[in-house]
Amino acid sequence: MTVYIVLFRGVGGATQLPVKPLREALTEAGFKDVSTYINSGNAVLSSRKAAAGVMADVARITKEEFGFEKDIHVLSREAWAELIAKNPFPKAVETPKFLHAAVLAETPKTEKLEALRAFAKGREAIEVVGKVAYLYTPDGFGTSKLAEKFDKGIGVPNTARNWNTVIALAKLADAIG
Repeated sequence: MTVYIVLFRGVGGATQLPVKPLREALTEAGFKDVSTYINSGNAVLSSRKAAAGVMADVARITKEEFGFEKDIHVLSREAWAELIAKNPFPKAVETPKFLHAAVLAETPKTEKLEALRAFAKGREAIEVVGKVAYLYTPDGFGTSKLAEKFDKGIGVPNTARNWNTVIALAKLADAIG
């Protein structure tokens, strides 16, 4: 069995994905060890299927059961550990709410990344490692022009989590084994 972290894009505000019914639907579909983390689109589960199969099944279930049709990103526990290990801003974890990891569907074009870097002010920074963009916004994510422009500016489907959530999901995945 492989442990996966499942990230739903765009949950919150007007788009809700109720966690208890989600856990029940995923368990009923045959996934094991299903858990969720806060009501903002995060699940952990285990399966014998490859990540693409998990993503397809979860997408089908969430569409049929909840009318949810936004992007879903699935990473193995090992890939999630790699995401943590490759963080290019190790000192930023001291204030984890100012560090975000965005899982990308594909590698962004260099010109898109460079255009985003132009919005970075002061100590702000963005780095892409593989299919993960790391945003460091030490003066606040909510007031950062870099953060504001990131989603559309990166040019590829993505979903971001702050470092507190990144670590919490790693702990949930590690607890499964």
